[in-house]
Amino acid sequence: MSKTATIRARVQPELKNKAEDVFRRLGLTTTQAIALFYKQVELRDGLPFDIVIPNKTTRRTFASTDAGRDLIVCQDADDMFRKLGI
Repeated sequence: MSKTATIRARVQPELKNKAEDVFRRLGLTTTQAIALFYKQVELRDGLPFDIVIPNKTTRRTFASTDAGRDLIVCQDADDMFRKLGI
């Protein structure tokens, strides 16, 4: 099947650059990534991920960590597991 349909979308340049960097690391072009997304929408008959509105606790946690508060810094995985008591 020939590829003749065109998709146009406007996004923030920073978002575009960050997403395209991820695509490159995955070995994908932007076109391939969009085609994968569309195929998953078709196969799942919906979005291929959950869309949720963060609850009050999650929003408060995001705000704290974005501000650099209430963070636990770990040196490596072993340090993280030690701090978690695992």
